[in-house]
Amino acid sequence: MSAIDPISLGIQWDRLISIADEIINTLVRTSFSTNVRESYDLSCVLFDHRGRSLAQGSYSVPSFTGTAPETLAHMLRRFPPETLAPGDVVMTNDPWIGTGHLFDINVMQPVFRRGTLVGYAMSITHLPDIGGAGFSAMAREVYEEGLRFPVCKLATAGKVDPFVIELVETNVRVPEQTVGDLMANVSCTTVGGRMLVEFMDEYGIDSLEPLADAIMDFSDRALRDELAKIRPGTYRNRIQVEGHDRPLTLACAVTVAGSSVKVDFAGTGPAIPAAINVPLCYTRAMTCYAIKTLTTPRIPNNDGSLRPIAVAAAENCILNPLPPFPTGGRHIVGHFVVPLIFGALAEALPARVQADSGMLNLINVQGRTREGRGVSSIFFASGGFGALRGIDGAPCTPSPSNMTGTPVEVWENLTGTTIERKELLADSGGPGEFRGGLGQQITICNDGDRPMTISCLAGRTEFAPAGVLGGKPGRLREIKINGATVHPKGRYALAPGDRVEMLEAGGGGYGDPGARCRSAVAADIAEGAVTREAAIRDYGWHDSS
Repeated sequence: MSAIDPISLGIQWDRLISIADEIINTLVRTSFSTNVRESYDLSCVLFDHRGRSLAQGSYSVPSFTGTAPETLAHMLRRFPPETLAPGDVVMTNDPWIGTGHLFDINVMQPVFRRGTLVGYAMSITHLPDIGGAGFSAMAREVYEEGLRFPVCKLATAGKVDPFVIELVETNVRVPEQTVGDLMANVSCTTVGGRMLVEFMDEYGIDSLEPLADAIMDFSDRALRDELAKIRPGTYRNRIQVEGHDRPLTLACAVTVAGSSVKVDFAGTGPAIPAAINVPLCYTRAMTCYAIKTLTTPRIPNNDGSLRPIAVAAAENCILNPLPPFPTGGRHIVGHFVVPLIFGALAEALPARVQADSGMLNLINVQGRTREGRGVSSIFFASGGFGALRGIDGAPCTPSPSNMTGTPVEVWENLTGTTIERKELLADSGGPGEFRGGLGQQITICNDGDRPMTISCLAGRTEFAPAGVLGGKPGRLREIKINGATVHPKGRYALAPGDRVEMLEAGGGGYGDPGARCRSAVAADIAEGAVTREAAIRDYGWHDSS
């Protein structure tokens, strides 16, 4: 294939995405933990033989998709392509090589067709446990957080290394789930490799390179065209976010120059001895996500979308810590990279930026059920989505990451706890011409006969989700145990009968609340999203409106 016409490009590109989707389907169906099976804390990516990302599964976590190309590059430096063979499986969970913390496993298989290496399939998932102190923000060094695997082979020529499996089983709280998820990653990449070969056979493709070049060039050109429409210059923003014991400063300068953009995080505060530091791989991934959502959100992700974007951050600032700084809760700070950049570009792209979201709230639960079954799982809850021009924020919708919540029935059966309450919080969405999404209230009771350890990994408890272009902030998040407010990054023992209550943050509003359509305010009141008192206070509502 020397050239690909636009119709063939579209068809074959879609086929690659469908293969990546089937990798995800296989992963979800064969996984053991709710982190993957229910919450979709995962990504699956296809690469060509040069290590360039071609396609991701449609439902993939933005941070994992952004880190995957760099992870593969590290893997190929350790195991050059000419040393790989069919059936080899390479893995790592190193925070600075992978996704930013130890709890995500990156699993890659090379894909061979007729004896020739033609590409790679990679899957990434958050494991239910990796040993150490467990998933939390409390570690002081990375060594406390669990097993750290450098780039290594899980399998050679189709034979799994039993020592690696035994090492994992010996060091984790829920070995069946953890090894089960690890092997699900192997299964799904095997399926992806097989389907990629079948695709090449069907179209008579001997090399993916021409198709990869076409995909990359199209994506690169589209992003550069959109960047060229932005007024050249440097756009700055600085925000405060919750740290561990004091606020942290995040700063950025976004320089748009023709068809390229550089984001420099100079002015950002230093790394700290608490597990909320953000390795540069994760910072870069969230930066690329922010730029892409503002420019070419409808074009599927691939390596071409990364070419025009450069990222810089000083060593050992909180957005580029070096070992041995702990990074377990890196999402707590890393997710703020997106609203930081949105805030910087609000002047340049007022019709595209989003108000701040309430973001995810993660509570890691560990212990045993009445029956003695081990528990090590994450409860995902979400605040409201930030409003956009012309669109109210959706309630209880995560941003910038996109994990889903575990269904109540599944969670209760898995953990032996009871979810007593789950309801929307009126008046939690930030007022605006377009209202921020509502947060929610969730109450979980440990009604078993054993204590459960919970680790809170949340932000938005001191600095509310900001509105944009005149919109007002959403409500703050609050976490309570037995009615008393607790630290959002603390670790606690939940005794039998104790309750943890999550009051989730609302999304920020977009535009002047006074410009909100009167019928929209009336609908908010009728639906219970806004109380009459808040409508009067925030929107100037009166019954004759």
